[in-house]
Amino acid sequence: MKPVILVVDDEPLQREIMKTILEGEGYQVQTAASGPEALAQMKKSPADLVLTDLKMTGMDGLELLAAMPRGAVPPPVIIITAHGTIDSAVEAVRSGAFDYLTKPLDKTKILLAVRKASERVSILKENARLKQELYGRFRLEGIVARSPAMQRVIELLQKVVDSSSTVMVLGESGSGKELVARAIHYNSARRNRPFTAINCAAIPEALFENELFGHESGAFTGAVGRSQGLFELSDGGTLFLDEIAELPMSMQSKLLRVLQDREVRRVGGKESIRIDVRIVTATNKDLEREVENGAFREDLFYRLNVVTIDLPPLRERREDIAPLIEHYLQKFSAEFGRPAREVSPEAMRLLTEHRWPGNVRQLAAVMERAVLLSDGVVLTREDVAGRLQTRRPLDLNRFELPEEGLDFEALEKELIRKALERSGGMATRAAKMLHMSYKAFLYRMEKFGIKSDRNGEL
Repeated sequence: MKPVILVVDDEPLQREIMKTILEGEGYQVQTAASGPEALAQMKKSPADLVLTDLKMTGMDGLELLAAMPRGAVPPPVIIITAHGTIDSAVEAVRSGAFDYLTKPLDKTKILLAVRKASERVSILKENARLKQELYGRFRLEGIVARSPAMQRVIELLQKVVDSSSTVMVLGESGSGKELVARAIHYNSARRNRPFTAINCAAIPEALFENELFGHESGAFTGAVGRSQGLFELSDGGTLFLDEIAELPMSMQSKLLRVLQDREVRRVGGKESIRIDVRIVTATNKDLEREVENGAFREDLFYRLNVVTIDLPPLRERREDIAPLIEHYLQKFSAEFGRPAREVSPEAMRLLTEHRWPGNVRQLAAVMERAVLLSDGVVLTREDVAGRLQTRRPLDLNRFELPEEGLDFEALEKELIRKALERSGGMATRAAKMLHMSYKAFLYRMEKFGIKSDRNGEL
Protein backbone atom coordinates (compact mmCIF):
# COMPACT_ATOMS: atom_id res chain seq x y z
CA MET A 1 0.00 0.00 0.00
CA LYS A 2 1.13 3.55 -0.69
CA PRO A 3 2.02 5.60 2.39
CA VAL A 4 -0.35 7.98 4.17
CA ILE A 5 0.79 11.59 3.63
CA LEU A 6 0.01 14.49 5.93
CA VAL A 7 0.05 17.92 4.21
CA VAL A 8 0.48 20.87 6.62
CA ASP A 9 -0.08 24.41 5.31
CA ASP A 10 -1.96 27.43 6.65
CA GLU A 11 -3.08 28.39 3.14
CA PRO A 12 -6.23 26.43 2.13
CA LEU A 13 -5.50 26.68 -1.62
CA GLN A 14 -2.00 25.22 -1.22
CA ARG A 15 -3.39 22.34 0.84
CA GLU A 16 -5.97 21.54 -1.83
CA ILE A 17 -3.42 21.70 -4.66
CA MET A 18 -1.10 19.29 -2.84
CA LYS A 19 -3.96 16.97 -1.94
CA THR A 20 -5.22 16.87 -5.55
CA ILE A 21 -1.75 16.09 -6.94
CA LEU A 22 -1.02 13.33 -4.44
CA GLU A 23 -4.45 11.69 -4.50
CA GLY A 24 -4.19 11.63 -8.29
CA GLU A 25 -1.18 9.31 -7.86
CA GLY A 26 -3.04 7.00 -5.48
CA TYR A 27 -1.67 8.33 -2.16
CA GLN A 28 -3.87 8.61 0.92
CA VAL A 29 -3.78 12.26 2.01
CA GLN A 30 -4.58 13.96 5.31
CA THR A 31 -4.40 17.75 5.80
CA ALA A 32 -3.81 20.17 8.69
CA ALA A 33 -3.95 23.98 8.76
CA SER A 34 -1.32 24.45 11.52
CA GLY A 35 1.45 22.75 13.46
CA PRO A 36 -0.66 22.03 16.56
CA GLU A 37 -3.45 20.61 14.38
CA ALA A 38 -0.90 18.39 12.62
CA LEU A 39 0.42 17.05 15.94
CA ALA A 40 -3.12 16.30 17.12
CA GLN A 41 -3.85 14.61 13.79
CA MET A 42 -0.76 12.38 14.08
CA LYS A 43 -1.80 11.26 17.56
CA LYS A 44 -5.15 10.08 16.23
CA SER A 45 -3.96 8.70 12.90
CA PRO A 46 -0.17 8.42 12.36
CA ALA A 47 1.13 9.48 8.96
CA ASP A 48 3.94 7.77 7.02
CA LEU A 49 5.19 11.02 5.46
CA VAL A 50 4.77 14.74 6.23
CA LEU A 51 4.89 17.69 3.82
CA THR A 52 4.89 20.99 5.71
CA ASP A 53 5.23 24.64 4.79
CA LEU A 54 8.17 26.33 6.48
CA LYS A 55 6.52 29.68 7.20
CA MET A 56 3.18 29.34 9.01
CA THR A 57 1.33 31.39 11.58
CA GLY A 58 2.11 30.28 15.11
CA MET A 59 4.17 27.08 14.98
CA ASP A 60 6.35 27.03 11.87
CA GLY A 61 7.70 24.03 9.99
CA LEU A 62 10.96 23.83 11.98
CA GLU A 63 9.08 23.87 15.28
CA LEU A 64 6.71 21.21 13.98
CA LEU A 65 9.70 19.06 12.96
CA ALA A 66 11.18 19.38 16.45
CA ALA A 67 7.86 18.58 18.17
CA MET A 68 6.92 15.54 16.10
CA PRO A 69 6.73 12.23 17.99
CA ARG A 70 9.67 9.85 17.39
CA GLY A 71 8.35 6.33 17.00
CA ALA A 72 10.16 3.23 15.82
CA VAL A 73 9.85 4.52 12.25
CA PRO A 74 9.56 8.35 12.40
CA PRO A 75 7.87 9.80 9.30
CA PRO A 76 10.20 11.58 6.85
CA VAL A 77 9.48 15.32 6.65
CA ILE A 78 9.63 17.36 3.44
CA ILE A 79 9.87 21.13 3.99
CA ILE A 80 8.14 23.51 1.52
CA THR A 81 9.80 26.92 1.29
CA ALA A 82 9.96 30.08 -0.78
CA HIS A 83 13.21 30.98 -2.54
CA GLY A 84 14.08 33.60 0.05
CA THR A 85 14.19 31.08 2.89
CA ILE A 86 16.29 28.31 1.30
CA ASP A 87 18.96 28.73 4.02
CA SER A 88 16.33 27.90 6.63
CA ALA A 89 15.26 24.86 4.61
CA VAL A 90 18.84 23.62 4.42
CA GLU A 91 19.10 24.07 8.18
CA ALA A 92 15.90 22.03 8.54
CA VAL A 93 17.50 19.19 6.56
CA ARG A 94 20.46 19.30 8.91
CA SER A 95 17.98 19.10 11.79
CA GLY A 96 16.39 15.94 10.44
CA ALA A 97 14.11 16.88 7.54
CA PHE A 98 14.30 14.45 4.63
CA ASP A 99 14.20 17.06 1.83
CA TYR A 100 12.86 20.49 0.87
CA LEU A 101 10.87 21.88 -2.07
CA THR A 102 10.79 25.48 -3.28
CA LYS A 103 7.74 27.48 -4.32
CA PRO A 104 6.14 27.76 -6.80
CA LEU A 105 5.58 24.03 -6.52
CA ASP A 106 6.21 21.80 -9.52
CA LYS A 107 4.18 18.59 -9.81
CA THR A 108 7.10 16.54 -11.13
CA LYS A 109 9.41 17.63 -8.31
CA ILE A 110 6.71 17.02 -5.70
CA LEU A 111 6.09 13.47 -6.89
CA LEU A 112 9.82 12.72 -7.18
CA ALA A 113 10.49 13.90 -3.61
CA VAL A 114 7.49 11.98 -2.30
CA ARG A 115 8.56 8.81 -4.12
CA LYS A 116 12.08 9.00 -2.62
CA ALA A 117 10.64 9.59 0.83
CA SER A 118 8.21 6.68 0.33
CA GLU A 119 11.09 4.39 -0.57
CA ARG A 120 12.82 5.43 2.62
CA VAL A 121 9.66 4.68 4.60
CA SER A 122 9.56 1.18 3.08
CA ILE A 123 13.21 0.55 3.96
CA LEU A 124 12.77 1.83 7.50
CA LYS A 125 9.66 -0.29 8.04
CA GLU A 126 11.40 -3.39 6.68
CA ASN A 127 14.38 -2.73 8.94
CA ALA A 128 12.05 -2.32 11.92
CA ARG A 129 10.28 -5.56 10.99
CA LEU A 130 13.56 -7.46 10.71
CA LYS A 131 14.73 -6.08 14.03
CA GLN A 132 11.50 -7.16 15.70
CA GLU A 133 11.95 -10.58 14.13
CA LEU A 134 15.48 -10.74 15.55
CA TYR A 135 14.30 -9.64 18.98
CA GLY A 136 11.62 -12.31 18.87
CA ARG A 137 14.00 -14.99 17.67
CA PHE A 138 16.62 -14.30 20.33
CA ARG A 139 14.45 -13.22 23.24
CA LEU A 140 15.35 -15.02 26.45
CA GLU A 141 11.79 -16.28 26.86
CA GLY A 142 12.09 -18.05 23.50
CA ILE A 143 15.14 -20.14 24.42
CA VAL A 144 14.13 -23.72 25.16
CA ALA A 145 14.95 -24.19 28.83
CA ARG A 146 12.81 -26.82 30.50
CA SER A 147 15.83 -28.52 32.03
CA PRO A 148 17.18 -27.20 35.34
CA ALA A 149 20.61 -26.70 33.74
CA MET A 150 19.25 -24.40 31.01
CA GLN A 151 16.99 -22.57 33.45
CA ARG A 152 20.13 -21.66 35.39
CA VAL A 153 21.65 -20.37 32.14
CA ILE A 154 18.60 -18.16 31.52
CA GLU A 155 18.72 -16.82 35.08
CA LEU A 156 22.37 -15.87 34.60
CA LEU A 157 21.66 -14.26 31.23
CA GLN A 158 18.93 -12.11 32.79
CA LYS A 159 21.49 -10.78 35.25
CA VAL A 160 24.19 -9.90 32.72
CA VAL A 161 22.43 -8.71 29.53
CA ASP A 162 22.28 -5.05 30.54
CA SER A 163 25.84 -4.79 31.80
CA SER A 164 28.90 -4.12 29.66
CA SER A 165 30.96 -6.90 31.26
CA THR A 166 32.75 -9.35 29.01
CA VAL A 167 31.13 -12.77 28.85
CA MET A 168 32.74 -16.10 28.02
CA VAL A 169 30.42 -18.85 26.76
CA LEU A 170 31.71 -22.40 27.18
CA GLY A 171 30.26 -25.49 25.59
CA GLU A 172 30.71 -28.31 23.15
CA SER A 173 30.47 -27.74 19.42
CA GLY A 174 26.84 -27.26 18.37
CA SER A 175 25.56 -26.54 21.88
CA GLY A 176 24.32 -23.03 21.01
CA LYS A 177 27.12 -20.67 22.00
CA GLU A 178 26.38 -18.13 19.25
CA LEU A 179 22.67 -18.25 20.09
CA VAL A 180 23.55 -17.22 23.64
CA ALA A 181 25.84 -14.44 22.37
CA ARG A 182 23.05 -13.07 20.16
CA ALA A 183 20.55 -13.35 23.02
CA ILE A 184 22.87 -11.25 25.19
CA HIS A 185 23.02 -8.57 22.47
CA TYR A 186 19.37 -8.47 21.41
CA ASN A 187 18.09 -8.39 24.99
CA SER A 188 20.40 -5.54 25.98
CA ALA A 189 20.33 -1.77 25.51
CA ARG A 190 22.74 -2.34 22.59
CA ARG A 191 20.12 -4.12 20.50
CA ASN A 192 19.82 -1.29 17.96
CA ARG A 193 23.56 -1.24 17.35
CA PRO A 194 25.57 -3.83 15.38
CA PHE A 195 26.11 -7.44 16.41
CA THR A 196 29.26 -8.73 14.70
CA ALA A 197 30.50 -12.32 14.84
CA ILE A 198 33.94 -13.55 13.86
CA ASN A 199 35.38 -17.08 13.98
CA CYS A 200 38.95 -16.80 15.20
CA ALA A 201 39.79 -20.21 13.75
CA ALA A 202 38.84 -19.12 10.23
CA ILE A 203 41.16 -16.10 9.82
CA PRO A 204 44.81 -16.42 8.76
CA GLU A 205 47.16 -14.97 11.37
CA ALA A 206 48.54 -12.40 8.90
CA LEU A 207 45.05 -10.91 8.38
CA PHE A 208 43.90 -10.76 11.99
CA GLU A 209 45.05 -7.25 12.83
CA ASN A 210 43.55 -5.77 9.67
CA GLU A 211 40.29 -7.65 10.25
CA LEU A 212 39.87 -6.39 13.80
CA PHE A 213 41.40 -2.90 13.60
CA GLY A 214 41.18 -1.89 9.92
CA HIS A 215 43.86 0.04 8.03
CA GLU A 216 44.78 3.43 6.63
CA SER A 217 45.34 4.05 2.94
CA GLY A 218 48.83 2.91 1.92
CA ALA A 219 49.41 0.91 5.12
CA PHE A 220 50.48 -2.08 3.03
CA THR A 221 50.50 -3.23 -0.58
CA GLY A 222 46.92 -3.21 -1.85
CA ALA A 223 45.61 -0.88 0.87
CA VAL A 224 44.11 1.58 -1.61
CA GLY A 225 41.70 3.30 0.77
CA ARG A 226 40.91 3.54 4.45
CA SER A 227 39.07 0.56 5.94
CA GLN A 228 37.36 0.23 9.31
CA GLY A 229 37.93 -2.90 11.36
CA LEU A 230 35.34 -4.95 13.19
CA PHE A 231 35.84 -3.02 16.43
CA GLU A 232 34.93 0.27 14.76
CA LEU A 233 32.07 -1.29 12.82
CA SER A 234 30.69 -2.74 16.07
CA ASP A 235 30.86 0.56 17.97
CA GLY A 236 27.99 0.80 20.44
CA GLY A 237 27.17 -2.87 19.88
CA THR A 238 28.57 -6.33 20.53
CA LEU A 239 31.55 -8.16 19.04
CA PHE A 240 31.38 -11.96 19.33
CA LEU A 241 34.76 -13.69 19.12
CA ASP A 242 34.02 -17.36 18.52
CA GLU A 243 36.71 -20.00 19.05
CA ILE A 244 38.73 -17.48 21.10
CA ALA A 245 41.26 -20.19 22.02
CA GLU A 246 42.46 -20.05 18.39
CA LEU A 247 43.42 -16.36 18.64
CA PRO A 248 47.12 -16.13 17.70
CA MET A 249 49.48 -15.21 20.54
CA SER A 250 50.59 -12.18 18.51
CA MET A 251 47.02 -10.81 18.65
CA GLN A 252 46.33 -11.65 22.28
CA SER A 253 48.40 -8.76 23.62
CA LYS A 254 46.71 -6.34 21.18
CA LEU A 255 43.25 -7.51 22.19
CA LEU A 256 44.22 -7.08 25.84
CA ARG A 257 45.29 -3.51 25.10
CA VAL A 258 41.91 -2.76 23.46
CA LEU A 259 40.05 -4.16 26.47
CA GLN A 260 42.14 -2.04 28.84
CA ASP A 261 42.14 1.25 26.92
CA ARG A 262 38.88 1.01 24.95
CA GLU A 263 40.79 2.34 21.95
CA VAL A 264 41.92 0.92 18.62
CA ARG A 265 44.48 2.08 16.11
CA ARG A 266 44.18 1.15 12.45
CA VAL A 267 47.11 -0.57 10.74
CA GLY A 268 49.31 2.26 9.48
CA GLY A 269 47.41 4.81 11.58
CA LYS A 270 48.79 7.28 14.12
CA GLU A 271 45.61 8.21 15.97
CA SER A 272 43.75 6.12 18.53
CA ILE A 273 40.00 5.77 18.06
CA ARG A 274 37.68 5.48 21.06
CA ILE A 275 35.27 2.57 20.87
CA ASP A 276 32.38 1.29 22.97
CA VAL A 277 32.06 -2.40 22.23
CA ARG A 278 30.92 -5.25 24.43
CA ILE A 279 32.99 -8.42 23.99
CA VAL A 280 31.45 -11.88 24.13
CA THR A 281 33.72 -14.87 23.51
CA ALA A 282 33.14 -18.58 23.10
CA THR A 283 35.25 -21.72 23.09
CA ASN A 284 34.89 -25.47 23.34
CA LYS A 285 38.38 -25.80 24.77
CA ASP A 286 39.59 -25.71 28.38
CA LEU A 287 41.10 -22.22 28.40
CA GLU A 288 42.56 -22.66 31.89
CA ARG A 289 44.55 -25.60 30.58
CA GLU A 290 45.57 -23.53 27.56
CA VAL A 291 46.86 -20.91 30.00
CA GLU A 292 48.80 -23.57 31.93
CA ASN A 293 50.30 -24.82 28.66
CA GLY A 294 51.38 -21.31 27.66
CA ALA A 295 49.06 -21.18 24.64
CA PHE A 296 46.86 -18.42 26.04
CA ARG A 297 47.75 -15.32 28.03
CA GLU A 298 46.67 -15.48 31.66
CA ASP A 299 45.99 -11.72 31.88
CA LEU A 300 43.76 -11.86 28.77
CA PHE A 301 41.95 -14.91 30.14
CA TYR A 302 40.96 -13.01 33.29
CA ARG A 303 39.88 -9.98 31.23
CA LEU A 304 37.59 -12.13 29.09
CA ASN A 305 36.35 -14.42 31.83
CA VAL A 306 34.47 -11.85 33.95
CA VAL A 307 31.21 -13.79 33.53
CA THR A 308 31.21 -17.44 32.48
CA ILE A 309 28.17 -19.14 30.96
CA ASP A 310 28.61 -22.90 30.76
CA LEU A 311 26.23 -24.47 28.24
CA PRO A 312 25.39 -28.10 29.01
CA PRO A 313 25.51 -30.61 26.14
CA LEU A 314 22.15 -31.82 24.86
CA ARG A 315 22.63 -35.27 26.39
CA GLU A 316 22.62 -33.60 29.82
CA ARG A 317 19.43 -31.62 29.21
CA ARG A 318 17.10 -34.31 27.89
CA GLU A 319 14.02 -32.44 29.08
CA ASP A 320 14.76 -29.93 26.29
CA ILE A 321 14.92 -32.45 23.43
CA ALA A 322 11.16 -32.86 22.88
CA PRO A 323 10.39 -29.09 22.80
CA LEU A 324 13.39 -28.56 20.50
CA ILE A 325 12.01 -31.22 18.17
CA GLU A 326 8.65 -29.43 18.12
CA HIS A 327 10.39 -26.10 17.50
CA TYR A 328 12.34 -27.38 14.50
CA LEU A 329 9.33 -29.30 13.21
CA GLN A 330 7.32 -26.07 12.98
CA LYS A 331 10.27 -24.02 11.73
CA PHE A 332 11.21 -26.27 8.82
CA SER A 333 7.62 -27.10 7.88
CA ALA A 334 6.96 -23.36 7.46
CA GLU A 335 10.30 -22.78 5.72
CA PHE A 336 9.74 -25.52 3.14
CA GLY A 337 6.03 -24.83 2.71
CA ARG A 338 5.10 -28.27 3.97
CA PRO A 339 1.93 -29.13 5.90
CA ALA A 340 2.18 -29.25 9.68
CA ARG A 341 3.72 -32.51 10.79
CA GLU A 342 3.97 -34.58 13.92
CA VAL A 343 6.53 -37.11 15.14
CA SER A 344 5.56 -40.72 15.68
CA PRO A 345 6.10 -42.18 19.19
CA GLU A 346 8.80 -44.51 17.84
CA ALA A 347 10.68 -41.65 16.19
CA MET A 348 10.31 -39.47 19.29
CA ARG A 349 11.69 -42.28 21.46
CA LEU A 350 14.68 -42.69 19.16
CA LEU A 351 15.39 -38.96 19.13
CA THR A 352 15.05 -38.45 22.88
CA GLU A 353 17.25 -41.46 23.70
CA HIS A 354 20.03 -40.51 21.27
CA ARG A 355 23.26 -39.11 22.79
CA TRP A 356 23.53 -36.22 20.31
CA PRO A 357 27.32 -35.83 20.01
CA GLY A 358 26.67 -32.83 17.70
CA ASN A 359 24.23 -31.30 20.21
CA VAL A 360 21.50 -28.86 19.11
CA ARG A 361 23.12 -28.26 15.71
CA GLN A 362 22.93 -31.98 14.94
CA LEU A 363 19.31 -32.18 16.10
CA ALA A 364 18.41 -29.24 13.84
CA ALA A 365 20.10 -30.92 10.87
CA VAL A 366 18.28 -34.21 11.49
CA MET A 367 14.91 -32.45 11.71
CA GLU A 368 15.58 -30.33 8.62
CA ARG A 369 16.42 -33.41 6.56
CA ALA A 370 13.43 -35.36 7.88
CA VAL A 371 10.94 -32.57 7.15
CA LEU A 372 12.43 -31.95 3.70
CA LEU A 373 12.50 -35.57 2.54
CA SER A 374 9.49 -37.10 4.29
CA ASP A 375 6.36 -37.61 2.19
CA GLY A 376 4.05 -38.35 5.09
CA VAL A 377 2.35 -36.11 7.61
CA VAL A 378 3.88 -38.17 10.45
CA LEU A 379 7.66 -38.43 10.71
CA THR A 380 8.54 -42.08 11.26
CA ARG A 381 11.53 -43.73 12.87
CA GLU A 382 12.93 -44.36 9.39
CA ASP A 383 12.68 -40.65 8.53
CA VAL A 384 15.05 -39.69 11.35
CA ALA A 385 17.19 -42.79 11.89
CA GLY A 386 19.46 -42.38 8.88
CA ARG A 387 21.53 -39.54 10.40
CA LEU A 388 21.90 -40.88 13.92
CA GLN A 389 24.98 -43.10 13.65
CA THR A 390 26.89 -43.02 16.88
CA ARG A 391 30.66 -42.77 16.85
CA ARG A 392 31.31 -42.76 20.60
CA PRO A 393 33.93 -45.07 22.12
CA LEU A 394 32.74 -48.51 23.13
CA ASP A 395 31.73 -49.09 26.74
CA LEU A 396 33.87 -51.93 28.07
CA ASN A 397 31.38 -52.62 30.86
CA ARG A 398 28.79 -53.78 28.32
CA PHE A 399 30.84 -56.81 27.23
CA GLU A 400 30.80 -60.16 28.97
CA LEU A 401 34.27 -61.26 30.07
CA PRO A 402 35.37 -64.90 30.51
CA GLU A 403 34.42 -66.29 33.92
CA GLU A 404 37.80 -68.00 34.54
CA GLY A 405 40.49 -65.33 34.57
CA LEU A 406 40.96 -62.50 32.13
CA ASP A 407 41.84 -63.56 28.60
CA PHE A 408 43.17 -60.33 27.02
CA GLU A 409 43.28 -61.76 23.51
CA ALA A 410 39.67 -62.92 23.81
CA LEU A 411 38.69 -59.46 25.08
CA GLU A 412 40.58 -57.75 22.25
CA LYS A 413 38.95 -60.01 19.65
CA GLU A 414 35.50 -59.36 21.13
CA LEU A 415 36.06 -55.61 21.13
CA ILE A 416 37.11 -55.62 17.48
CA ARG A 417 34.16 -57.79 16.51
CA LYS A 418 31.71 -55.53 18.41
CA ALA A 419 33.21 -52.37 16.94
CA LEU A 420 32.79 -53.75 13.41
CA GLU A 421 29.25 -54.79 14.21
CA ARG A 422 28.39 -51.32 15.52
CA SER A 423 30.07 -49.54 12.60
CA GLY A 424 28.20 -51.58 10.00
CA GLY A 425 31.39 -53.39 8.98
CA MET A 426 33.39 -50.23 8.24
CA ALA A 427 36.91 -50.75 9.59
CA THR A 428 37.92 -47.07 9.57
CA ARG A 429 34.94 -46.13 11.73
CA ALA A 430 35.46 -49.12 14.03
CA ALA A 431 39.12 -48.11 14.50
CA LYS A 432 38.04 -44.63 15.57
CA MET A 433 35.65 -46.09 18.12
CA LEU A 434 38.53 -47.97 19.73
CA HIS A 435 40.95 -45.04 19.37
CA MET A 436 43.25 -47.15 17.22
CA SER A 437 45.08 -46.37 13.99
CA TYR A 438 43.56 -47.86 10.86
CA LYS A 439 46.70 -49.94 10.16
CA ALA A 440 46.77 -51.32 13.71
CA PHE A 441 43.11 -52.24 13.45
CA LEU A 442 43.62 -54.09 10.13
CA TYR A 443 46.57 -55.95 11.65
CA ARG A 444 44.41 -57.19 14.53
CA MET A 445 41.58 -58.15 12.15
CA GLU A 446 44.05 -60.29 10.24
CA LYS A 447 45.56 -61.66 13.46
CA PHE A 448 42.19 -62.87 14.74
CA GLY A 449 40.89 -63.97 11.33
CA ILE A 450 38.09 -61.39 11.35
CA LYS A 451 36.90 -60.43 7.89
CA SER A 452 34.87 -57.49 6.63
CA ASP A 453 33.71 -56.65 3.16
CA ARG A 454 33.61 -52.92 3.94
CA ASN A 455 37.05 -51.76 5.02
CA GLY A 456 36.54 -48.18 3.78
CA GLU A 457 34.22 -45.38 4.74
CA LEU A 458 30.98 -44.82 2.90
